[in-house]
Amino acid sequence: MRAFTLSDFDFALPPELVAQHPAPERTSSRLLDGTGGGPVDRIFKNLPSLLRAGDLLVFNDTRVVKARLFGEKPTGGKLELLVERVLHGHEVVAHMKVSKKPPVGTMLEMVGGFRATLLGRWPEEDGALFRFGFESDAGEDPYALMARCGHVPLPPYITHTDSADDERRYQTVFARVPGAVAAPTAALHFDEALLDELETRGVQRANVTLHVGAGTFQPVKTENIAEHTMHAERYEVPAATQRAIAACKARGGRVVAVGTTTVRTLESWAKSGEATGDTRIFITPGFAFEHVDLLVTNFHLPKSTLMMLVSAFAGYERVMSLYAHAIAHRYRFFSYGDAMLLARQQQD
Repeated sequence: MRAFTLSDFDFALPPELVAQHPAPERTSSRLLDGTGGGPVDRIFKNLPSLLRAGDLLVFNDTRVVKARLFGEKPTGGKLELLVERVLHGHEVVAHMKVSKKPPVGTMLEMVGGFRATLLGRWPEEDGALFRFGFESDAGEDPYALMARCGHVPLPPYITHTDSADDERRYQTVFARVPGAVAAPTAALHFDEALLDELETRGVQRANVTLHVGAGTFQPVKTENIAEHTMHAERYEVPAATQRAIAACKARGGRVVAVGTTTVRTLESWAKSGEATGDTRIFITPGFAFEHVDLLVTNFHLPKSTLMMLVSAFAGYERVMSLYAHAIAHRYRFFSYGDAMLLARQQQD
């Protein structure tokens, strides 16, 4: 098998194809069907006709929190926090955007009327993230403070400020467990009517949870992709989902992962044997998939770990050909963009 480098996963994307807003209806996005001999242009609401009774759709039920918070230092300098994880008590872990980092112990006044005290770096003394203690006069926990004071953490390539429409549409209709700073975007295309149709057709459903971190948007910077260090994300595969997957395999059904986050969760469980924990799984061509047969996914950033994952899943040449087709046919890219359906390539 050939050795892949970072440059192999680059492509030229016209900037106007980066979707800035979602389609008018969730299921009206386009769907590029890449499961056959050549690309087929469809609409997302066609998805039920491409699945079979006995197949199992696995969704990521994480819920995006309003993790962007603004405040200022005692000196008056402005700053922005992006909460990556809520710890025990009222402590959080966050990215901090500020011109000059304040010393440990500094109390920040946050927009919305609460305080954030810098406790140190995380997860180590020289870690890239920062640990804060949140405090409000009402004693609100971090989730309540984010809900009241925070902003939707739209991806960096979406240029408008968050709105009420983003609060609704940058969230899946079945989001349940708060903790993500980015949506599992392939699942944004599903609405209740489509889920009902899938159930009527005998397609079953199960959930996993992976709290998507901001690291999902970080580009790979080393030409030798093996040198890339993956960010950590929390995941859980419930016992009911484990049973549903076993039953699906036993009846000859196909496991259909909705989104790369679901793939990372299921394959982390397969590789580690741990149904819950933190994962840094890095899926590149040559990876042996154990659970996932079909993948519903959006179009991903050039040179990203997610481009490497879908290339590992469906085959590098096929994926690059599908991306060329999508660009030529003006598909909409990234979080608010269109979707594709991929089948796992046969492994040698």
